[in-house]
Amino acid sequence: MNKLDRLVHKARLLSPDQNARLKTAIEALQRLEPVQYVTGSGWFYGMELTVNRHVLIPRPETEELVAWVLQDLAGHSRPHLLDIGTGSGCIPLALKQHIPSAVVMAIDVSEEALAVAKGNAARLRLEVDFLQRSALDEQQMATLPSFDVIVSNPPYITQREQATMQQQVWGFEPSIALFVPDNDALLFYRHIAHTALQKLNPGGALYFEINESLGKEVVELLQSLGFDEVTLRQDMFGKDRMVKALTSRKDAKQQRRKE
Repeated sequence: MNKLDRLVHKARLLSPDQNARLKTAIEALQRLEPVQYVTGSGWFYGMELTVNRHVLIPRPETEELVAWVLQDLAGHSRPHLLDIGTGSGCIPLALKQHIPSAVVMAIDVSEEALAVAKGNAARLRLEVDFLQRSALDEQQMATLPSFDVIVSNPPYITQREQATMQQQVWGFEPSIALFVPDNDALLFYRHIAHTALQKLNPGGALYFEINESLGKEVVELLQSLGFDEVTLRQDMFGKDRMVKALTSRKDAKQQRRKE
């Protein structure tokens, strides 16, 4: 019921089925289950998305990453975009919604997550090509075409950090989308960066959401791989949260030979 309905029908009683659903929802909240999973929806960049325990709950910091990409693509007529580790599809769907001419592809290793993303795309009537791929599998990534922009919000929380996290996060959101080994916190950044060197067009851009404690390390990694103009940006809370890096505008094959 919308606000007007609630005013007009404020004396209406819940049906037995509605009461049972309300009771189930309250019990889930008492177990600290996130409200987005209880209601089955979450908001991202003005879009209402279906979410469940197979995908991360979209967050405001990721909206800032999307805003950065959109700002940089202003005036680009038909960019080719790739989102790696798409989850609910929030990033590629927001990009497609605001750049209708864009050719957008998104990948995820999880079949269940892709089902959620495809459902969101169908409901919003946005055309995004979703594929099942592992960012850590070089052979799978080699089959992808070239892009102007690659964006990713990969797993970046180390196992030791779990002790400092809210139970609503580690107890319910998919661990495969959250955690990396303590001894290899840059695992996904390294693999995705190598893919970007192979798949980005000359002058193309790579965007990452990052662990707030790994800004310096991610910047140094990208610089060591030969990316140009590596930029670290803070989120609305003043924490290191996003990195952008450009490929050389020279012939991309020269960069690949260096690798």
